[in-house]
Amino acid sequence: IEEANAAGGDLQRKLPFELCVRNDNALWGASGSEVIHLAYKDNVWAIIGGVDGANTHIAIRVALKIEIPWMTPGDLDPTYIETNIPWVMRSIGDDRQQNYILVDYLFRKMNYQRVAILRASNRYGRFGVREIRDSARRLGRPIVIEMAHKVGASDFTMQLDRIEAAKPEAIVYWGDTGDAARALNAMRNRGWKQPIMFCDRAVSDEFLKAAGPNAEGVLCTYPWNPDRQDPKLTVFKQAFKQRWGVEPDTYAAHAYDGANMLIWAIQTAGLNRAKIRDVLAYRTEPFPGVTGDIPLSSAMDDAGEVFLTRYEGGHWKFFSRDDLGIPRGRVIEQMRVEREHARAE
Repeated sequence: IEEANAAGGDLQRKLPFELCVRNDNALWGASGSEVIHLAYKDNVWAIIGGVDGANTHIAIRVALKIEIPWMTPGDLDPTYIETNIPWVMRSIGDDRQQNYILVDYLFRKMNYQRVAILRASNRYGRFGVREIRDSARRLGRPIVIEMAHKVGASDFTMQLDRIEAAKPEAIVYWGDTGDAARALNAMRNRGWKQPIMFCDRAVSDEFLKAAGPNAEGVLCTYPWNPDRQDPKLTVFKQAFKQRWGVEPDTYAAHAYDGANMLIWAIQTAGLNRAKIRDVLAYRTEPFPGVTGDIPLSSAMDDAGEVFLTRYEGGHWKFFSRDDLGIPRGRVIEQMRVEREHARAE
């Protein structure tokens, strides 16, 4: 917003953009009240926000009644976009898309037959692995066991005993950063050598500090490649660090893209909530964000590329589908052909 105002603000009306901030305090119902405050007291033209899946689900239903554009740069809940609310859009690849690239890696590239899941027992863990579980079943290699643990758990004995009995070739973990590190340490302390894959929340300094040497070689899903060579990204990183004194994280980068998408829509459509929504919904070209090109699907979800990242030698290394040799499309058909070929042999 500071950059947009430095460039002249709202160019049609010669007015500056203004940011109105309300706090989502994680109480059910409170997020809906905040949306009402923004829409009717602050009189905003669009809303950007939402990290917690449960709160965002409440807020966007209020936005539906108010009919106000809502841009989400942080909530990766796959069910968020399934509401199909026409005022809601997302500027970040969700857990479903990250599930798909992980499934392709596990079954198409690495050809694992037996994969286990360990996850947190909260909404994030439950919905985060849904497409992994369903896709594995559709591909003829169902998850051999799925175990859940309480959030904040320090003892994983029961869960790991049962996973060990299932003899998995690889393990997928889905949960918050601290839980992920403790689960990893518990598995490695047992001497387990299997590859362990994590969700994007493990890509953090907190995880690396808690996991220590056990972090070496872990593979995580991630919604973008922060190391890609792009002049827009380089300028953004420099400006963000100069402004705030730290490197931008994934929430900062996707929020920046989401805000710029809304600013572009306001500049294009004018001060009309319906038209702001429409120019984004019917845009024919992907939006050129610092996180990469953002093509919105018919449900206005970010359908851009997602990545896998491996921690090696003190750094995260990011890999696209092309890097991994797992192109998009025809996954189920290719797996069917592979199974028939294997049976024929």
